[in-house]
Amino acid sequence: MTLFTVTPNTPTETLIINSYETFSCVSTLLLDLSEMLDGKHRDIALAIHQLSELGVMLVSHALDHEAPQI
Repeated sequence: MTLFTVTPNTPTETLIINSYETFSCVSTLLLDLSEMLDGKHRDIALAIHQLSELGVMLVSHALDHEAPQI
């Protein structure tokens, strides 16, 4: 059973924008969560946040290549 799918022929720019927004939301959620945690659990949440921020940067760079701003 497939719960989620990507519509065939979705423009690359749309996919990249959606990925960027998803990574950005995850980053925000992780920062909020890390404020409620201590010790090792906080460190893990912040490490995951750093990885998601890397994802934001990579997707942002891909978007710049796919649809450069005028």
